Amino acid sequence: MKQNNFFIIAITFVATLGGLLFGYDTAVISGAEKSVQAFLIDSQGLSTLVHGLTISSALIGCIIGGGISGIFASKIGRKRSLMIAAFLFFLSALGSGYPEFLFFEKGKATMALLYMFNFYRIVGGIGVGMASAIVPMYIGEISPAEIRGRLVSLNQFTIIFGMLVVYFVNWGISNGQTIEWVNTIGWRRMFLSEAIPAGLFGILLFFVPETPRYLVLKQKDNEALRILEKINGPSRAKEILNDIKSTVEHHSGKLFSYGKVVIVIGVLLSVFQQFVGINVALYYAPRIFESMGAGKDASMMQTVVMGLINVIFTVVAILTVDKWGRKPLMMVGSIGMAIGMFAIAGLAFFEIIGISTLVFIIVYTASFMMSWGPICWVLISEIFPNKIRGRAVAVAVVAQWAANYFISSTYPSMMEFSGAVTYGFYGVMSVLSFFFVWKMVPETKGKTLEEMEHIWKK
Repeated sequence: MKQNNFFIIAITFVATLGGLLFGYDTAVISGAEKSVQAFLIDSQGLSTLVHGLTISSALIGCIIGGGISGIFASKIGRKRSLMIAAFLFFLSALGSGYPEFLFFEKGKATMALLYMFNFYRIVGGIGVGMASAIVPMYIGEISPAEIRGRLVSLNQFTIIFGMLVVYFVNWGISNGQTIEWVNTIGWRRMFLSEAIPAGLFGILLFFVPETPRYLVLKQKDNEALRILEKINGPSRAKEILNDIKSTVEHHSGKLFSYGKVVIVIGVLLSVFQQFVGINVALYYAPRIFESMGAGKDASMMQTVVMGLINVIFTVVAILTVDKWGRKPLMMVGSIGMAIGMFAIAGLAFFEIIGISTLVFIIVYTASFMMSWGPICWVLISEIFPNKIRGRAVAVAVVAQWAANYFISSTYPSMMEFSGAVTYGFYGVMSVLSFFFVWKMVPETKGKTLEEMEHIWKK
């Protein structure tokens, strides 16, 4: 079993590099944003709207990538789909760092070059969208039931870790340099740095197997059995293989062949994960702290504190998800998020600014990171039956990126109307997420992926 555990950990490590790249690609823009604005936007006298669309263009790719992930995962397999995502990450890193390649004069900003830069960012976004769907699916399908929650939760850890890594990389590139150097050379190196983990991810994927569930779907039973023996040992492998075969032989594989409830639950898991407002807390953290009275340096320091809290409480989820179960952690997290957001809404209403605001933001983010952050991905990777998993995960991930875009884009205008109402809305969503999990989401702790089918039959 020690050899089996090493094999499982090794392939999980390779897969979670996709999560690291997810975090890296979405956060790399933070350090390069002002330089991109100076080079491509301000130099051409373009509006702040164009600037906003350029900075968020990768999100368009995320929605596209999430949408096509199910087609790729079902047609060519989980492993090859991840290889395509790795290639897209690599291409985006090179293209975003040097958008003039082949067609344009270096250092001369034009509208055509701006379109090209956005094209490469969208390409990276497609990679993010595919990885966000397929990495947890791959880990979920390759993992033994008793440790599946921990292994899939590692993906969320590597997403956050990827964000932290790129913050330090961006800082290392710009540290000690003039603004002129950063605006001409530094921002390019920030984007190009992503090519290193992307290339490593693509190479290592050649050495990991396809998932047994996909192989059975393609009638490659002997190959599936060999992998199951490496993961679960010879005694259990045949039993699991028979269970997998029984779940794929008697269904058409149409999206709603197990009813609409399972799809609705998957979509609502994704929507609630965004509607509780977490990306507002992550994307706009410095601005939130500045608007509440912190100086710029203090707000950046408070953002670093939040980053450390994110990592610590994601580790809490990894250590407890297979002991306590998915539902208890999700429900406790919802209560903590509601307390945090309602308290922040009250403080905003009475215009009270101070350390109490930071405390309740930490309560909110810690509650999310030990629950909805990683465990939503665990549930999305495991609740869908084998025959429809590829397409169903794609639907859930598209819903997640669309909800992400909606919440992130409406935050500034909502804050203009009322800070108390804005945070109160996220608090209400946290309460609703509690009742949703309590009433609708099944407990999946310790169950094999094949047992999911029996839950939805009932």
